[in-house]
Amino acid sequence: MKALTVIQHDSAEYLGLMEDHLEGRRIRFRYIRPFTGAVRIPDLDLVGDGLVLLGAGPWGTAGERDLPTLAEELALARSCMMANKLVIGIGLGAQIVALAGGGEVVRAPLACRVGTARRTGPDALAGYMPESLPYVTYGRDRAIPPAHARVLAVDEEGAPLAFQMGDTAFGFAFHPGLKTAMIEDLVMEFEESPEGIAEQLQHVRSARRGIEDALVPMMTGLVSVTGLMQ
Repeated sequence: MKALTVIQHDSAEYLGLMEDHLEGRRIRFRYIRPFTGAVRIPDLDLVGDGLVLLGAGPWGTAGERDLPTLAEELALARSCMMANKLVIGIGLGAQIVALAGGGEVVRAPLACRVGTARRTGPDALAGYMPESLPYVTYGRDRAIPPAHARVLAVDEEGAPLAFQMGDTAFGFAFHPGLKTAMIEDLVMEFEESPEGIAEQLQHVRSARRGIEDALVPMMTGLVSVTGLMQ
């Protein structure tokens, strides 16, 4: 069985709907929670077959309110890439993946956005990326993948929402397995929340079914490209 290490940055954000897809394929995962102060970021030899870096609520990577474990996680992501281990970044995690791969992060205010993404080509994610799909982003700052990365999906303004570097590094500015309760819990957990969050939560709830449907082919594509079932 394959095994993934998942770095969780707060109690609200986790794999969500992705858990069932991994369990259904007999892919194990374990959460590491450095925000509790009880554990540290693991060394490369303890990662297993891959690393997943989750979102982090109001934390960012561009200098305004940086994730406390940013340096350690950036070093681990780089080590995983050099070792050809799978790395998946979600939300803030995508910013770390972009930085580890030679990209950039631009400063942006904390915001919650709901919209419709479009894929960049019919063969994106081995042909499994939906032509259009709902997305929800929650966080601050924005990942700019390096020039050698392949952008898989963009938002309404053409900004990257999903990208791939080789066959083992992926960044998703949105959470493919988002559950509405994650956003609700982030609002309650932190003193800082985005402007207009009450209205945006209504849009998040409306996008729930579309998120569930889009995740099915996306997980098939991820497993196909990365060889997680081999």
